[in-house]
Amino acid sequence: MTHNWQFDVPTAGSKRLPPDARYMEALSSQGYGFEVAIADLVDNSIDAGAKDVVIHFLRDGDQLVSLLVVDDGTGMSDDQLDVAMTVGGLRGYNTKALGMFGTGLKSASLSHASAVTVVSTTKRTRTAGRRWLMERAVSGFECDIVDPDYAQTLIDRYDNARPILWQGTVVRWDGVKDFPKHGGGGQTDRYLHRTINKLGLHLGLHLHRFLERGNFNITIAVEDVRTGTIYMNFGVEPLNPFAYPVSGNHEYPREFKAPVPSIGDVTLDAHIWTPKSNLDEYKAVGSVLDRQGFYFYRHNRLVQAGGWNNFRQPEQHLSLARVAIDLPAHPSDAFRLTVKKSGVDASPEFASALEHATDADGRTFLNYLAAADMTYRDARKRTGTVRKAVVPPGKGFDPTVRETIEDELPLLQHEDPIAVRWQNLENELFFDIDREDRTIILNQRYRAAILGGRRGGLNDAPLLKSLMYILLHQVFEKEYSGSREKDNLQLWQSILVAAARTELDRVADDD
Repeated sequence: MTHNWQFDVPTAGSKRLPPDARYMEALSSQGYGFEVAIADLVDNSIDAGAKDVVIHFLRDGDQLVSLLVVDDGTGMSDDQLDVAMTVGGLRGYNTKALGMFGTGLKSASLSHASAVTVVSTTKRTRTAGRRWLMERAVSGFECDIVDPDYAQTLIDRYDNARPILWQGTVVRWDGVKDFPKHGGGGQTDRYLHRTINKLGLHLGLHLHRFLERGNFNITIAVEDVRTGTIYMNFGVEPLNPFAYPVSGNHEYPREFKAPVPSIGDVTLDAHIWTPKSNLDEYKAVGSVLDRQGFYFYRHNRLVQAGGWNNFRQPEQHLSLARVAIDLPAHPSDAFRLTVKKSGVDASPEFASALEHATDADGRTFLNYLAAADMTYRDARKRTGTVRKAVVPPGKGFDPTVRETIEDELPLLQHEDPIAVRWQNLENELFFDIDREDRTIILNQRYRAAILGGRRGGLNDAPLLKSLMYILLHQVFEKEYSGSREKDNLQLWQSILVAAARTELDRVADDD
């Protein structure tokens, strides 16, 4: 049976289908990471011309109660605030604005909080406020009008100090899902230490060009709402992923031009990092495989840190290669920014253009990749030893441990990583090995004693797990164990069981 294909779909009219109120629930389920969500709010502050932004964690004793992002930007009037709080609200983004879709404030906030309140004031208008309460938003797009007196009180809390002087905006999150439910036993302090460290690194990296200017500051602070005590108050430092002390190859950096048919030449600022660097600018960006590749900027804001965008697969020998790309000012099909501004989808024509990219001297982009590869290999040779390739660590190992192993040892390519997990085993066993699943199994019986009362998790006991990897990784690189290796396994088993039982006895004595 054959039919004539119609290239245009014929229609018979149209009808209006407004979104169901549950769209708000879908909007808040886009997988925003905590640091990505906060960065989205800071983007709005930058668009508003802010010079100072304060990220304020508020606690009541051991309990975290709210999170606020406060800025000294131009602020919003009543009407402007309505637009800002409307999903997909149409507002006039200028050509260099970081905002794009009109959803970031709402989706980023409601991904992590049950309520988001925005209070704002300008030099010429009275203070106004709006609140999205998730349970009301999903039932009918009902946005609350904040009591004007409270709105002014919230602004006054940050008036005549940092950051608000004459104008500014406060974004308040309540019912933050990630906050510890019970703050006792030091849980809140540990959460704050871990979260603020990650947040500072993320903001320092993705907004480093703004922070490097000297006229823009981000401060992270923790305050007890009852006593007014400030527990932490420090400025976010820029984390420039290209701030190496000396280039790994004296012939770089170099600029290459990639001819993308739909938009013209795209400039590739290609760098080779110093080998074996311990600087945060190198190591804090991601794993060995994640941190190499393209660093896309949009209006000076880093929107993707590493990755080859389907041009090639990452590999350890290219770990020193980083390429800065400033995206075109106008949107195009060649590069599509994700809604969360945490990645770029590059079209196949960009990958094709890289094959033909050259610099002013006629060198190709492929020559650059070869130079980065050789720089890494030469640095390894200069150490005087060649380390044997290993199966990489995987699930259950702390990311910092995985990163260090990947930095220090060559990895066997196309091999499934070694995982580690806790599981109930017989008392005379400290560990077991599952060759088929590539897993080191630790005896759950000894977990509490080894953790010393600390709360367990997927990546807990990093020291023990690292030692177990060092002992056992070679077992997974062979199809079977010989008599010498079996004897070693039994020896390690006996010693570790004795040590673990001693730990249990000490815990019992302490109780």
